[in-house]
Amino acid sequence: MTDANGLGERSGGDDPAPKDLIDRRIAELGDWRGETLSRMRALIHAADPNVIEEWKWRGVPVFSDHGILCTGETYKAVVKLTFHKGAFLDDPTGLFNASLDGNQRRAIDIADGETVDAEAFKALIRAAVALNSSKGRKIKA
Repeated sequence: MTDANGLGERSGGDDPAPKDLIDRRIAELGDWRGETLSRMRALIHAADPNVIEEWKWRGVPVFSDHGILCTGETYKAVVKLTFHKGAFLDDPTGLFNASLDGNQRRAIDIADGETVDAEAFKALIRAAVALNSSKGRKIKA
């Protein structure tokens, strides 16, 4: 079930909506990591207005549409956006810079002061949505 804004599934009862938990995480970080996660989250929503925000695995923001698109993890040195099926996406601008040897996942690590090409990132999100909606063939970003 989505919340009143259609942005995430409620976990039931009086538990906060994933949107609220992600908002809280961004505020708690209070530094470049929160700003980066917030910026990337906005790009995800711009690329896919139907995205569903979830909160899984002891506090990991997850962005889904017909399956997981990517997660938004925060570490001391990077914000890591891990694309669940990234190995199956074309990445013509080379945004993927981490987890490159896996059979399925690919990630974008963003360090303090780094920026990500917004249009290329939105293209990856749209390609991930298309892949999740397809029968699994390779999708061009």
